[in-house]
Amino acid sequence: KAFGLPSIGGKDSMSGTFNEISVPPTLVSFAVSVTDAENVISSEFKKAGNNVYLITTPNDENDLPKLDELKANFDFITENIRNKKIVSAMAVKNGGIAESVAKMAFGNKLGVNVLAQIDENDWFKVNYGAFIVETAENIEHKNAMLLGKVTDEAKIDVNGITFELDELIGNWENKLEKIFPTKKEVAKEHEIAHCEGLKYEKLAKIEHENIISNISNTYAKPRVFIPVFPGTNSEYDLERAFNREGGISKIGVFNNLSHRNILDSIDNFVKEINNSQILMLPGGFSAGDEPDGSAKFMVAVLKNKKVKEAVENLLKRDGLILGICNGFQALIKSGLLPYGEIRELNETSPTLTFNAIDKHMSKIVQTKIITNNSPWLSDMEEGDIHSVAISHGEGRIIITEEEYKKLFKNNQIATKYVGLDGNSTMDSQFNPNGSYYAIEGMLAHNGRIFGKMGHSERKGKNVYKNIYGNKEQNIFRNGIKFFK
Repeated sequence: KAFGLPSIGGKDSMSGTFNEISVPPTLVSFAVSVTDAENVISSEFKKAGNNVYLITTPNDENDLPKLDELKANFDFITENIRNKKIVSAMAVKNGGIAESVAKMAFGNKLGVNVLAQIDENDWFKVNYGAFIVETAENIEHKNAMLLGKVTDEAKIDVNGITFELDELIGNWENKLEKIFPTKKEVAKEHEIAHCEGLKYEKLAKIEHENIISNISNTYAKPRVFIPVFPGTNSEYDLERAFNREGGISKIGVFNNLSHRNILDSIDNFVKEINNSQILMLPGGFSAGDEPDGSAKFMVAVLKNKKVKEAVENLLKRDGLILGICNGFQALIKSGLLPYGEIRELNETSPTLTFNAIDKHMSKIVQTKIITNNSPWLSDMEEGDIHSVAISHGEGRIIITEEEYKKLFKNNQIATKYVGLDGNSTMDSQFNPNGSYYAIEGMLAHNGRIFGKMGHSERKGKNVYKNIYGNKEQNIFRNGIKFFK
């Protein structure tokens, strides 16, 4: 009533007693609010030199927050977020001020020099209605107190005591490391020294201009066919990405409800491939990645005689093929990568298998362009680094040293996972699936077939607001531009 808001919905826990089990009376409540995405900020500290303020709410005689004061705090914080003066904020939770300050420092490893004199016990006290905010301004508000300054040193200085962020983060993360591991030691032969130690003189590049000069026809709106299988989950993002750049995308669903449906789906796929300039194999988990590993269902369709012939004809008439995540798995396991044709594999063929950490990984990684010798990468420079989303359980590329050398020399190693220093790495923090030689993407057929694990299509305005780096890896624009 005090906030003038609608009632909050809730569900009773069915409290009572069953045999020896007693359930205390419980109410699980929920509430939903909306706002413009551009007015949403993240909690990590943004810039050294900024001020850090503690905004508190006084309590009444029942030790409950005074709601008129809390409303005033809400209004003040909201206004200053919208006018871009408050750049990060966090509500103080059960861990008190100490928890909030530490977590805000963890994000970018920016430290805090605490200037306010606060009693040791008050650092950890529950403080409902309190907020920590960061701003470059000097705040004038009756409930705001200057807590300290953001620094570029990875430490928190408070009351004459220094806490190193790396030690704090280690203590925080290691609590559950044995239960939910985030790191995995890699085999000695695939460590970073092995990655960076393989240096070869690349073959002379086939210039992009020479590749496209062979195209006999141009298209005002190139057509893109996106086949969808049971378990595919990225088709709409891909459709938007290509259409936004001037393509005409067509999504085709593979219907496997009956034998007749399967035959009709194959005929429809053939027709759409023959009518398109680009074949886009999307991500997801086709047929649940069963049996026996990823992309088996998709590969079986590609190896169908009619579909195989349509794919071969697409390549003969200068078409392009792109596979992302599950689509990349299908390209490798069908032979299209790295061989440029659908064929049987042998014991030396590259493959994809379960992540080294043995679980699904979903995060943002840094990938570096190793060669731009492809229509898909034509407007990028070798050495460019992009922040790209990954989401997969089987993204680990296994490849022999001999095969890696051959592909590297042929400009077929397109992208690699890199660390903060820009060098390829086997560190699971940056190469979360443990791909050999840090390979993230590969090329074939004069660069016209491109496969990668990272979801370049998963981007947009106000997406990944707390993620830094270049998130614009627009391979879709390059693919469309190739035909114009």
